[in-house]
Amino acid sequence: MPYVLGIDIGSTTTVASVARRRGETWSRPEAVTLDDGSVTVPSVLRLSADGMFLVGEPTDAEPGRTARGFVRRVGDDVPLLLAGEPCSPQTLTAALATWVVQRVHDQEGEPAEAVVLSHPAGWGGHRRDLLRAALREFGLAGVTLLPRTVTVAESHAARGFPGGSAAVYALGGTTFEAALVRRTPRGTYQTFGLPQGLDRLGGADFDEALADHVRAVLARELGAAGRRTADAVLRGLLPQCERAKRELTVDAETDVLLTLPTGPARVPVSRTGFEELIRPAVQATVDLLVRTVHSAGLRPAQLDGVLLAGGSTRIPLVAELLAAAFPVPVEVEPHPQLTAATGAALAACQVVAPRPPRRVPEPRPAAGPRRAEAPVSGAGREAPLPARRRPDLDGPVPDQPPPRPPVRITPLELPRASRRLALARGRGREG
Repeated sequence: MPYVLGIDIGSTTTVASVARRRGETWSRPEAVTLDDGSVTVPSVLRLSADGMFLVGEPTDAEPGRTARGFVRRVGDDVPLLLAGEPCSPQTLTAALATWVVQRVHDQEGEPAEAVVLSHPAGWGGHRRDLLRAALREFGLAGVTLLPRTVTVAESHAARGFPGGSAAVYALGGTTFEAALVRRTPRGTYQTFGLPQGLDRLGGADFDEALADHVRAVLARELGAAGRRTADAVLRGLLPQCERAKRELTVDAETDVLLTLPTGPARVPVSRTGFEELIRPAVQATVDLLVRTVHSAGLRPAQLDGVLLAGGSTRIPLVAELLAAAFPVPVEVEPHPQLTAATGAALAACQVVAPRPPRRVPEPRPAAGPRRAEAPVSGAGREAPLPARRRPDLDGPVPDQPPPRPPVRITPLELPRASRRLALARGRGREG
């Protein structure tokens, strides 16, 4: 069945969604199973001893062979070194995107009609051009790049968000993005104002805060066990804390479990206690979102809503602090870790069959004098959109719907011809 593909390569995990053509319409996007029944795969590449790139966390410790966090480094002139091999961040990002495209191709039995890949909202043309060039090296010349905040807005709109302008709060594993979006005359979204972000704050910091608490509680037992034994015990601590974080989004309390030399250890954690640990970090993200709104010449009350994305946005404290700062609806989807990929798939539907123009809702006025219209980043005051422009797709729209982008899979070409890409997760385990 014909389908389109949306991909979100996050700082810690990667997700993909497909929407299938059903006559003249498209199905609601569905998350793709990428690994062992899971819809997420770690945004990690490692170089095996036989020169293959493998996707996912290594099963053994091989220093210098694993790459993480490469998406946020796209545009950095300094390459990452894997076993002494220089690899640009955009090459690694394109390699992971190619793996996802191939994985979905294998499951669906045919190539996607269109592929949309989300990227950080703060990227300019230079970073996008670098990634496009790297994707072309893999045969993915027709991939459309969209800011993650735009794909987040597309997903919320498909679920019924009616607003014309919104703030987007995207909390990743190790990064945070804040941006403003508004509808275009075609019913799609574009970013306006100046997107802002925090490169070293995300859901993984919440896990680490809980881990610090557990270490403090068990300090005496860990000290008595000796350093080597304590290090072995603590290797499983962060996954336990990540599990506890998820459970505390719905439960009032849970336990962090570890096995000490003296036997099992249980550290009770309440939601209230956990939220106090992470409150300063969450407040920092909310404050940055407020500053992003003010920098565009707006007040929070002039928006139509706040749209959330990222697994950790299910933590009740996030919505609580946002609601205190924004007197507008705060929207979070049932599975916010899938929001950006879902929106990318919805945008891919429009690459194949663009929406007709629609009337854009006027921003909801706040009490008191009305503010001047917010400027678009880098363009002064917003000019009327040209008849055939889609700024959310980074370029002009022709008179007819654009041709369906070709999707071809070719071997990875790294700086030395000896390196190849392993496009099968199973082969990764053999390395």
